[in-house]
Amino acid sequence: GVYTHIVGIDLVRVGEDDFMVLEDNARTPSGVSYMLENRETMMHMFPELFSRNRVQAVEDYPESLRLTLESVAPDNLDRAPTCVVLTPGIHNSAYFEHSFLADQMGVELVEGQDLVVVDGALHMKTT
Repeated sequence: GVYTHIVGIDLVRVGEDDFMVLEDNARTPSGVSYMLENRETMMHMFPELFSRNRVQAVEDYPESLRLTLESVAPDNLDRAPTCVVLTPGIHNSAYFEHSFLADQMGVELVEGQDLVVVDGALHMKTT
């Protein structure tokens, strides 16, 4: 029943209680790593801001993302699914995002050349 596993929505406040959606990305959203790092910095610099206001926690995002991705694996697997972050490589503008998320999620960062199909099954090359 999940059709869009990851969505990035850019919101701006246009009034006291009004927001506007600038953009929604249902493909491969980016920016999560910056949000996580920004939140950690803000909580360190302005802890009273977060204690006085009801700010939703975000530090569990990488684990939640991994669990979401694992939850949509086929039911007929004979072992736990293996999740990876697929990146075009170091020259891609979002490479920092890819490597940060892979590290925070505890999964491998792979390029297309790291993957191979054998007997109809996808495998990851390892060193």
